[in-house]
Amino acid sequence: MKNTTGLFALPARILHWLMAAMILAMLFIGVGMVASVSERHAWLLRIHKPLGIAILLLAVVRLAVRLRHPPPPLPADLPALQKLAAHASHWLLYALMIAMPLVGWAMLSAGGYPVMLSDALRLPPIFPTSATAFAILRHLHAWLAMLLLVTFLAHLGAALYHGLIRRDGVLASIVGKRRETPAPAQAEVDAR
Repeated sequence: MKNTTGLFALPARILHWLMAAMILAMLFIGVGMVASVSERHAWLLRIHKPLGIAILLLAVVRLAVRLRHPPPPLPADLPALQKLAAHASHWLLYALMIAMPLVGWAMLSAGGYPVMLSDALRLPPIFPTSATAFAILRHLHAWLAMLLLVTFLAHLGAALYHGLIRRDGVLASIVGKRRETPAPAQAEVDAR
């Protein structure tokens, strides 16, 4: 099913901006946790775990929304390499939004730490207790966080490029503003 509206579906737009704020908060919280050994570390950790699980659940919902409501096509005049980079970075973001919380959950399970979402809600372990696995997963979690930050910044840079330099309606399609003139790909769809 092709998207002929030139816009992302409303649920996709809501999830996009909600999750962008959550991921940005999570990245700052993660840096704060690593940089702080004060009493704030425990407070940040109490936010980090439920926020990570919320991102995991919303990423699954968002993936279902994307499959049900495909995004509008990229402009036809966009170079093939940029189209490939756009598609690859989107799928990488989805993979990271799902992998990061799971790796963090597995890391805590391997370390024998409880994954508490609140004072009363504890998630079951998903990985057997192992000091070696804990060390590997801890490094993997940190590397995936760096990859998520780089991908997030590249995505932000591409959005600004489309919105401020090309002005091709790509940024407008996720903001919820219809393109003033249909993109070439959209015109081709309409002509069929």
